[in-house]
Amino acid sequence: MIEAFVLVVVKPGNEEKVYNALKDCEPVKEIFRVYGEYDIILRVEVGSIGELDSFHDRILRKVGSVEMTETLIASSYKG
Repeated sequence: MIEAFVLVVVKPGNEEKVYNALKDCEPVKEIFRVYGEYDIILRVEVGSIGELDSFHDRILRKVGSVEMTETLIASSYKG
């Protein structure tokens, strides 16, 4: 299982529209509106990098008003 955090910048005034478009999408497990450089943070879980690619292509890129995303793939440090 791959866990990733997707940081989303939205065109001003469209935060609620984008939030509502993404909140019930698979593989979104959590969604937060945040203050600062980014407007929304998604926590997603997928089975493979290919599924993450598909999420970006099929869902994120089709949501209007998304200006930019940055995806951070979580790593579990074991030591």
